[in-house]
Amino acid sequence: MADFNKVLDAGDVDGGVINTVIEIPKWSTLKIEWNRKLAVFELDRVEPSIFAKPVNYGFIPQTLDEDGDELDTLVMTNDPIPTGVYLKAKIVGTMNFEDDGEMDHKIVCVPADDRNTDAVKSIDDLHDHWKQKIEHHFNHYKDLKKPGSTKVLGWGDGEDAKKCIKECIERYKKEA
Repeated sequence: MADFNKVLDAGDVDGGVINTVIEIPKWSTLKIEWNRKLAVFELDRVEPSIFAKPVNYGFIPQTLDEDGDELDTLVMTNDPIPTGVYLKAKIVGTMNFEDDGEMDHKIVCVPADDRNTDAVKSIDDLHDHWKQKIEHHFNHYKDLKKPGSTKVLGWGDGEDAKKCIKECIERYKKEA
């Protein structure tokens, strides 16, 4: 398997298109994470079935968020994208998220070429119901093990997302 942090970069952040690699397919209960030391995907845990991911979950190569992991992505599609698939995605915005007291941003994006989501250009194009569903999931998915340990702090636009990505690229460069 390729080491995604060596063969890919973050993408064209200023142009609004990033590279992302899927860790957890939409509707999966398997908490799969990229282990950058071993350059493999590993199963961290199995979530209760009521907390299946409502969106594809991935990471941006050559980034490090404040929690010490690659910067996360929430990739909106109608269908699940399998673990390990790399794609180019358009930046839509960011979900500001706190997990166990650490900032753990999520970049909201759509595939660069998806005829179902091509009308989505900004966070404002997303239905309030979709945002509520995502907020509910991330506010509660650890409730059975560590109640109250996660909190969605709000949403940011595409410019906020680009700023966050650039900060995470710089953090990666300093620590790599």
